[in-house]
Amino acid sequence: MNPFENVREAFRSIRANLLRTILTALILSIGLFALVGILTGIDAMKNSLSETFASLGANSFEIHAKGYSNRGRRGGVQAKQYQPVSFLEAKQYKSAMGDDAQVGVSAFIAGAVEMKANGTKTNPNMQVVAGDENYLKIQGYNLAEGRIFSQSELNSGANVLIVGQEIRSKLFPKQTPVGKYVSALGRRFLIVGLLEKSGSSMGGGGADRLALVPLETGNQLPRQRALTYDIKTATDQQGTLNFLIGQATGVMRAVRHDKLGQEDSFVVESSESLASDLEAISGKVRAGGSIMAFITLLGASIALMNIMLVSVTERTREIGIRKALGATAVQIRQQFLIEAIVICLLGGSFGILLGVLGGNGVAKFVGSGSFLIPWMWMMIGLVICVGVGLASGYYPASKAAALDPIDSLRYE
Repeated sequence: MNPFENVREAFRSIRANLLRTILTALILSIGLFALVGILTGIDAMKNSLSETFASLGANSFEIHAKGYSNRGRRGGVQAKQYQPVSFLEAKQYKSAMGDDAQVGVSAFIAGAVEMKANGTKTNPNMQVVAGDENYLKIQGYNLAEGRIFSQSELNSGANVLIVGQEIRSKLFPKQTPVGKYVSALGRRFLIVGLLEKSGSSMGGGGADRLALVPLETGNQLPRQRALTYDIKTATDQQGTLNFLIGQATGVMRAVRHDKLGQEDSFVVESSESLASDLEAISGKVRAGGSIMAFITLLGASIALMNIMLVSVTERTREIGIRKALGATAVQIRQQFLIEAIVICLLGGSFGILLGVLGGNGVAKFVGSGSFLIPWMWMMIGLVICVGVGLASGYYPASKAAALDPIDSLRYE
């Protein structure tokens, strides 16, 4: 028998025992679904976060007080809290850095704001952030219409806004928002700029839900507690980021009056450090998912081996006839091995498809905007399918190949 005849014989045997084969293939599908789904979901979310990190700039880093951040707790771990960076400290740091780098200072004002205009209002999930003249450039946000804040508006704390696309679509769907007024946080603001559409950033809306006010204006807005200032530093010179981080650390220690030998009362975070933290977390999730998938695949292998042993027993007389007609032990072994591999490939392919769809679905649910096709994990999944087929089918195939043709022909 040539390999194609073996494949056809495998499908004939599968059709003859369809229910049993489907149940075995489904067990294998669940294992591959778990493995490929988890790995696909992790990679899809990593791609989304990488895009977010890229928006931070390759040569930039953020400084905020330990235990404080505009984005809340980092990595699910609450660090020891120090006094938040004050407005005076932020200004002193920016002045001390001078022309060595571009420094942007911002403060998170509120994250559940409802904005109103002409009897229409937005959902209560708009974010109000106060920023200086460098905020938009360092964050990588671009204007679609209008202008940035003027120096007089920055100095005087004028009631002006730069808004994102979601605010525009809710309040001014058929006209430009620039030059229009909106009400928020008990004040009336003039919109002077509209940001380009940025899309979702892990479920946070990116810049589309952002309302930016001058930093001085943010200091005047009503709030329940003191503002927490974040400082972002960027440079256009390649290869100088580590040197700049060291310089910034020294300046900030002096500004914060950290004593000699005392740990830093602030955190310096670059896109590289965030990416390395993400890689460490995703590695643990990969390991856990792989263990789960391995246990499921082990169960599928045992089930497949049992089915193949039953198949050998049921087809003992058929094996005797094939050997009587000249089939060798190698050909019989190949026949049953190919049948096991075909069953694994059918179940595994279905599981891989579900894994790709499921992994992207989970990533989409938490905010990833792109659909990822993990070719590498798909190929690894197919290799695993073949490996499981060989491992599970070898013993039954060898048992079939070793049968005596005379005894097989007598088998009832």
